[in-house]
Formats: sequence, C-alpha cells, structure tokens
Amino acid sequence: MSKASDYEARTESLILPILERKNFELVDVEYVKEGSIWYLRAYIDKEGGITVNDCEEVAREMNVLLDEKDFIPDSYTFEVSSPGLGRPLKKEKDYVRNMGQEVEIRTYRAINRSKEFYGILTAYDKESVTIETEDNETMKFERSEIALIRQAVHF
Repeated sequence: MSKASDYEARTESLILPILERKNFELVDVEYVKEGSIWYLRAYIDKEGGITVNDCEEVAREMNVLLDEKDFIPDSYTFEVSSPGLGRPLKKEKDYVRNMGQEVEIRTYRAINRSKEFYGILTAYDKESVTIETEDNETMKFERSEIALIRQAVHF
C-alpha cells in the first residue's frame, strides 16, 4: 500500500464515525501534492447538499483526531469539501445513485472517432458500464477504457 493510500484509509476510518453521527456520506478522501503543499482532503455529502457550516463542523472534529493520532509526518493542509457537481463516479453507491440519470463518459482512446459520450446509465458491473444515448443506441464500455465517468451537467 502506498503512503498516500495508507493515509487516506486511516483518515477514512477516523472520519466515518463523525459522518455517521451527522448522517453525512463520505464521497472520497485524497492525499495529494499540489505545488509544494500536501493536502489531505475529505469530500462529504448529504441529502439536499452539504453546506460550508457542515464542512467546518467536520473539519473541527477531525483536526482534533488528526492532531491526536499524528500519523502523517509531513506538513499538510486538511480540508473538508463538497464533492461538487462534476464529481466522478468511483464507488458502488455513486453508480446506484446515478442509475437512470444522464452521465458523461470520457474514454482514453477514440471510439467511433469520439472520446466523449453522453447517455442514461442503464447498467454497470465490475467490468463494464452501459448507457443509452439520446438516439436510443445502447453503448457498452469496458471499465479499462473509461478515463472519467460522472453525472452530466448542462449549463
């Protein structure tokens, strides 16, 4: 397990009881370096959307636990954030939540001269994702072909 994966897993185990108490959902945890600064980020959500105050409450409780456990020797900034509209589908619950919804799929390589596809998520499993396009065409993508899948956002 990489250093980042270890820190993310340990952070997840600390934050889950806090989120369960508040009826919040953990969307993702990441430990990433941006420029010269390391960031430990927790993305949280709840029915109706997360607020700045929700993020602040969770961050306050987590900072106490992170200081107490002190398992990250590097200097870092801890942040709690909403996942935003364009968040990728990563976990089983993301796919369940988006069944029957329009998704955007970007592939690593062109398929029929395109790398970007939109359609209604109709099926998924460990190996593949299936959408129905607005032309009523069923398209099945191998997970290994997908660079990004997220809920479609139109402005």
